[in-house]
Amino acid sequence: MSIFTRMSLLALACAVLAAPTVQAAVTAEEAAKLKTTLTPLGAERAGNQDGSIPAWDGGYPADASQTSAAVPNLFAKDKPILTITAQNAEQYKDKLTEGTLGLLKRFPTFNVQVFQTRRTAAAPQWVYDNTFANATRATMDPSGELGPFPKGAYGGVPFPIPKNGEEAIWNHLLRWTSPGYQTEPSLARVTPEGKVIPVSQNVAKSSFPYYDPNGNLEKWQAAGSNIVVRRVDTSGPPIRAGEILLQRVNINDIESKTWVYLTGQRRVRRLPLTCCDVPSPVAGGILNFDEVEVYSSSIGRYDWKLVGKKEMYVPYNTNSYHQATSLDQVMSAQTVNPDFVRFEKHRVWVVEGTLKQGQRHVIPRLRVYLDEDTWIAVAGERWDAQGQLWKVTYNLPTVFPAAPGTIVAGYMSYDLIGGGYFASAYFPRERQVDLKASLPDRIFTPESLAGEGIR
Repeated sequence: MSIFTRMSLLALACAVLAAPTVQAAVTAEEAAKLKTTLTPLGAERAGNQDGSIPAWDGGYPADASQTSAAVPNLFAKDKPILTITAQNAEQYKDKLTEGTLGLLKRFPTFNVQVFQTRRTAAAPQWVYDNTFANATRATMDPSGELGPFPKGAYGGVPFPIPKNGEEAIWNHLLRWTSPGYQTEPSLARVTPEGKVIPVSQNVAKSSFPYYDPNGNLEKWQAAGSNIVVRRVDTSGPPIRAGEILLQRVNINDIESKTWVYLTGQRRVRRLPLTCCDVPSPVAGGILNFDEVEVYSSSIGRYDWKLVGKKEMYVPYNTNSYHQATSLDQVMSAQTVNPDFVRFEKHRVWVVEGTLKQGQRHVIPRLRVYLDEDTWIAVAGERWDAQGQLWKVTYNLPTVFPAAPGTIVAGYMSYDLIGGGYFASAYFPRERQVDLKASLPDRIFTPESLAGEGIR
């Protein structure tokens, strides 16, 4: 809901009467299911009827020793139990997203390699405790200028038992990752002609004040309610080396801030709000800002519908993707190399977004698939104004025993109309990820950019 000023008393009264009310949290009785029939993050503990989805048994065991270096090569001995191609896709279409079906129909070399389902999702006990508290204390505040946002949530999934699409999407936006980490990803795009173009190598540092293990709701709110602060130092290609991007993302997105240091200008600039359908400058028009990690922006432009839950084949436990040693291994001319992307059958929440009347966006309709165990948006689709399937997006849920957790470590986006795709990967392997308990806030300030952004 927009913030109106200079209203007459009558208009103000009408606005108050018409304003959406704060949505209530679940009852204590409902929340108790998080300790019985539901997992601590809100998934069904039980497996499915035919046993192809097992019961959740606590997730992949934590291992604090694996804090740094390469992504662990877990499940290397697993073999596909099913390979889906364009020839047999019709047989499995009820378990495939519309986007995956679109890729199978368009690209003859694309296939889906399905492995046994492993429910690896896990989190520290304090995240489970906070999630349980959030279930009865978190509500949706409708007053956000860029869309509603959670109020009363901290340190866990805000709405583990969601009642609507807005709550489900916020579970993805506030999913468990870690208190902080450093990665060295490579980003690349592939042209419609099949040419692989490396667009960025960088050092990315992220700290999550929302997930500070030593914090609490009151301290976090007093400190400004930032969800994540991140800094990206670009090391290549040479034309972009030395650039620095800094973001402080707030729970109320209108309060979020972004700065950039450009070597050619040798100064720090505050950027306008990077939101929604603004194209990412490194993706060659394939990816908009709100398509990073399937969905990562304000939710206010869409009406969200919680369609329900389905069993589907989606990318999962994709540690094998990060065992490649070069972009050429994983990025083929038409799609990411299917040999490096593990699919599994999981239960997902299906959420659809329809552009609100009076709002503007190049994407009038979208759909996301939220993994029930992690709340990661594992896949998504977007349609153009003519109703044609336009973009297909995936996240790569990857197991990090040190977190512990199954978290996003890479994403990809396909343009089915214009052609080409964009993907991220972690190379070189010896410096892929460093999971840290926390990173000092001083490195996430514009003053730090001015002091360090010298080529």
